[in-house]
Amino acid sequence: MTATPPQTRWIQGLGSRNRTARLRLYVFPHAGAGASAYRLNRFFPEQIEVCPVQLPGREDRLAELPLTTVPAVIDAAAPAIAASTDLPYAFLGHSMGALLAFHVAHRLRETGAPLPGHLFLSAYRAPHLPERDPVHKLPDAQLLQKMGLPDPCYQDPDLRELFLPALRADVTLCETATHRPAEPLPCPITALCGSEDNSVTTQDLNGWQTYTSAGFRLQEFPGDHFYLRGAEQNVAEYVAKALARPETQKGMAL
Repeated sequence: MTATPPQTRWIQGLGSRNRTARLRLYVFPHAGAGASAYRLNRFFPEQIEVCPVQLPGREDRLAELPLTTVPAVIDAAAPAIAASTDLPYAFLGHSMGALLAFHVAHRLRETGAPLPGHLFLSAYRAPHLPERDPVHKLPDAQLLQKMGLPDPCYQDPDLRELFLPALRADVTLCETATHRPAEPLPCPITALCGSEDNSVTTQDLNGWQTYTSAGFRLQEFPGDHFYLRGAEQNVAEYVAKALARPETQKGMAL
């Protein structure tokens, strides 16, 4: 029996734009979400192939146990991405996804793999800043209330029972992540945020500038912590323009 290649399980959308793609954007979702959380693909030009990252314990990987630590995720996700770097690429991560994208980039550097040309890190504090209000040990009802997730599956009792394990695992992953000082990445970092996000401050986001030696920007969009839902077109247009900048193009050359 032939084993499933790791990139097939971990990455969706590979090859979806065939020969028209000139650049690949890996998208890491927020806690409790799967690869289909953001409908971004249709808002990007044909030259950019959008590849959502699928973690265990959700959607087509629902039967698998969710992972509860950053090392467990990057041990599997980083090799899958390293095996799919035939095109220049960038990372976009929202909330928990920003943390994972950052750590995967570091793992890729450690292993000598090609690095992303740009990191778009959305709605998440810089990794050296402490967690202000840990919730991963709360009872289910309180956890859901604190998280304020927009996903309708958490409103249905039957669906909630299916998806809560992944949510709790993801929150545990974020709140128990440890920070290990390292050299700044040679990739530009853009921090994205919602203008009415009460969970992440501008100071939290500006902290990301110490993690890059290639330039930092902060970009705000209307909305709360989950501003990306409903703002997909605006975000896609911004990211596409950023990826077209000369300095980014130079850093992403194969």
